[in-house]
Amino acid sequence: MDIKLTSDDRIGGSRRGASKRGGKKPSARNTKSSRGNAGAKKSFFSGGTNTKKRNSKRKKKPITLFGIIVKLTYWLLVLGIWAGIGVAAIVAYYALQLPASDSWAVPDRPANIRIVATNGQLISNQGQMGGEAVLFRELPEYVPAAVLAIEDRRFFDHIGIDPIGILRAALGNIQAGRVTAGGSTITQQVAKNLFLSPDQTLGRKVQEALLALWLEQNYSKIQIMELYLNRVYFGAGAYGIEAASQRYFAKSARNLSLGEAAILAGLLKAPSRLSPATNPEGAAERARIVLKAMAEVGYISAQEAEAAAIDPNQRIRTRVAGAEYYVADWVESLMTSYIGEVTQDVIVTTTIDWDLQKFAEFTVREAVSINGEERNFSQGALVSMTTGGAVKAIVGGVDYSASQFNRAVSARRQSGSAFKPLVYLTALEAGFTPDTIVEDAPLDYEGWQPKNYNGEYAGDVTLRDALTFSLNTVAARLAIAVSPQAVINTAYRLGISSQIEPVPSISLGTAGISLLELTGAYVPFSNGGVGVIPYVITSIQTTEGEILYQNIPAGPGQVIAPQNVAMMNDMLTNAIDIGTGKRAHLANWQIAGKTGTTQSNRDALFIGYSANLTTGVWVGNDDNSSMKGVGGGTFPAEIWSAYMTRAHEGLVPANLPVASSMPQLLDGFPPDGLPPQDVPLQGGTPGQQERPRTLVDLINELFGN
Repeated sequence: MDIKLTSDDRIGGSRRGASKRGGKKPSARNTKSSRGNAGAKKSFFSGGTNTKKRNSKRKKKPITLFGIIVKLTYWLLVLGIWAGIGVAAIVAYYALQLPASDSWAVPDRPANIRIVATNGQLISNQGQMGGEAVLFRELPEYVPAAVLAIEDRRFFDHIGIDPIGILRAALGNIQAGRVTAGGSTITQQVAKNLFLSPDQTLGRKVQEALLALWLEQNYSKIQIMELYLNRVYFGAGAYGIEAASQRYFAKSARNLSLGEAAILAGLLKAPSRLSPATNPEGAAERARIVLKAMAEVGYISAQEAEAAAIDPNQRIRTRVAGAEYYVADWVESLMTSYIGEVTQDVIVTTTIDWDLQKFAEFTVREAVSINGEERNFSQGALVSMTTGGAVKAIVGGVDYSASQFNRAVSARRQSGSAFKPLVYLTALEAGFTPDTIVEDAPLDYEGWQPKNYNGEYAGDVTLRDALTFSLNTVAARLAIAVSPQAVINTAYRLGISSQIEPVPSISLGTAGISLLELTGAYVPFSNGGVGVIPYVITSIQTTEGEILYQNIPAGPGQVIAPQNVAMMNDMLTNAIDIGTGKRAHLANWQIAGKTGTTQSNRDALFIGYSANLTTGVWVGNDDNSSMKGVGGGTFPAEIWSAYMTRAHEGLVPANLPVASSMPQLLDGFPPDGLPPQDVPLQGGTPGQQERPRTLVDLINELFGN
């Protein structure tokens, strides 16, 4: 079957076919109509372009501001959602690195040790913080107000983080073209200080914000402010408002003035750069900004701000670290042995007399300042204690801020002739008297050849004269005669604890001994022979009043027989009256003592005492260099006299226990100075040996003189 289509089968047929079949030729009208229909068809099927153009023109709407806002809002919303998701992811990531929130707790503030003099005067606050904690209610209201005005004005309004504050800080930084302010709240700063490292990282800032929110949920605003004020760093080792107030103004934060409060608040921006101790002009200018901010907030009036402002041209007076800080360091070093680890704030009452302490500091510093350059010495030290061993003043150096090494307590220096009284006491205990004769002459003992200070020799002399004029060869002969170990035993019995080697040269003070030890060893001469343990702490108690330690007078008891005390005081009084210590004086008081000068004038000492106080003075150089003509009888004796005169003002004079006041103590001693039969020369038991020889006989046998 043929299924092909012919032209006749097609719609409309073929013109040629129609013509052949005799069809009529279409008229023009019909032609036009056909064309029109064709055109219509063309327009319908293929000519729809015009229709689309007309439709597109109808659908395309003009761009309006509202439309822009809608679209912008939409996309911002989308971006915000994604940003929120991203922030939430970051927060979650860093939050997971923190411990569980139920384990969070504000760490205890390191304990403060408040050290006071006998009259309650603050000596120093010791410990990591440098000061005790104070309550918010104890402070004048303008103290925390100054901090709030300059650090966090919206503190009582925000929830721990302050978007408004952050925005304000950002705008200020943009205007200034540099970072001039941060957006951290006080709560955030507390969180950072308590829990986090100071690293400026994204993670730390996220954790800081989380911890700030936690603090706000668990602590009141007042508690958070207390945490901040008691822990924030104010420079110069002072953590907390009380430490800063004591450090810079020598007063409690409870007594700060408005101007001083503004200075401390201004320090928080840059504690080192704005310190009133080193940059008073900068501190004053910053204080003006703080006061202006306080007035803007309404904490004070503009008139009050102007009145409290400090003239930048006027130097701010701040506390200078004095010699009392040597006391404070010493006290702190003793705390563990008294009460163990200090875990809470305590108050330590000391034996220090504040007025004497400051006068001792002044006297030592002035002596060095006036004479040190010319005579080549740069340091000095002083220790003063009662007949019971209570330390009333101690100076460890001329400038604590320059050197914290305590030369009175920690330095082990040679004492020179100031050690000789212990040698002579040992000889008296062996049976000799101040009138025993001994020869002052050149000496050679197994190659050791001690010489007198002036190179001259006096021949036969009494022990009294030998000690009065500090003859070296006599002290050496005595030490050899009684044995160096016996001298060491005497030193230990009198309270010296430094290691001493048993060699004859110790008779000339070659062993390293602290000034504190040596001064304490002289105290039994002043009190009738009772040994003492020098002490500086009388009590330790908590801030609530609980007694943790109370000093009870104690010591080794009678360490020198009364008759030997009398004889020693007889000789040491003579040493001041006519001997090497004659520059030392104390009006209306009987005094005794001994000078000490080491080889090449490296050290110069004077240890002297009355029936009230025993005081030791040292001058020299830290590098052990020689001084120019400085001996124990020069500046040390002068410092001693100035200090002791002030210390005895208003006191009733009293005499020392000397031989003239106790003549019965010398009964039984023959006129020629021989010791009694029942006193052994070396060891043995009294009454069980022959009458001892004189010291002259013994020395002649030992040295062939």
